[in-house]
Amino acid sequence: MENKVKKINLNHSFIFFLLCNIFSLITFIINNFTVSPLICLLLILSIGVSHGSLDNVKGKKLFKILGIDNFFIFYISYISIAIVVIILWIILPSISLVFFLIVASYHFGKEDTQFLIIKKSYLDELLFFIKGTLIILAPIYFHFEETINIFKLLLVDNENFYNFLNYIETNKILLLSVILSTLAHIILFSKNFEIKKFSIFLDYFSILILNYFFSPLLAFTIYFCFLHSIRHSISLILELDSYDLSLGFKKFMKKALPLTILTAILCLIALYFINITYNFDSSILKIIFIGLASLTFPHILLEYLLEKNEKQSN
Repeated sequence: MENKVKKINLNHSFIFFLLCNIFSLITFIINNFTVSPLICLLLILSIGVSHGSLDNVKGKKLFKILGIDNFFIFYISYISIAIVVIILWIILPSISLVFFLIVASYHFGKEDTQFLIIKKSYLDELLFFIKGTLIILAPIYFHFEETINIFKLLLVDNENFYNFLNYIETNKILLLSVILSTLAHIILFSKNFEIKKFSIFLDYFSILILNYFFSPLLAFTIYFCFLHSIRHSISLILELDSYDLSLGFKKFMKKALPLTILTAILCLIALYFINITYNFDSSILKIIFIGLASLTFPHILLEYLLEKNEKQSN
């Protein structure tokens, strides 16, 4: 099973790497190549969100381990955490953004790599975080001003925060951080080396290519939907049926569609009301990043609690 997961993900990384190069070539040939933020939103609300749409299934598994019968508690807890995140972002946008970037770095680094690491140590957990910071650092490094503008559109107006970003950019600390993330990739790649670990470097170069050629929003959308989300979905499909991938995919779609559609509808309704106050593109950015933050925290907490309690029950 483990070798099958590694092989599928290596093939996925290779295909994604090729597509990144093809797309970058298109942008090089076509001047002023752009993609509407609305397209990015629709991709995230469909492909992106779907990889977390089986959280209710994982919630049932967790509640079964904990011996809790009332599953209504799960939905209330999940939704409450999401709402609290949104409220905190409105009240304390700078702190919320920084905390979200830290948590997202760890989440991306771990989810994209842990299938390659059989026995995880505390050092591996730290390496996952440092590796995942590349997703955050690359757009800031290649498109500093544009990324700053996105942060400002996310209600972050703290001058100290932007002074700090300017400081790390002008003093090459940002570059050193990217190099540190590169070293984390190398360590994870070389630890208990096997050919299938080349997916780490394929992903690394894909992320750099995306952020060099594309805007921060488009680069993140392509990464989040077509690398991170599909990789996570592959693991869910294999959990549903490790012998027949086509059957596992059908089961996954059947289980994922209800919550994916519900989430998309709620986000589009929110977009309609936010657009009354802000312009359309600004409203989309708020839905994408603040909305993702509100879904990411309960999603990560669920993953952590399930992993912890499964180990204790075995």
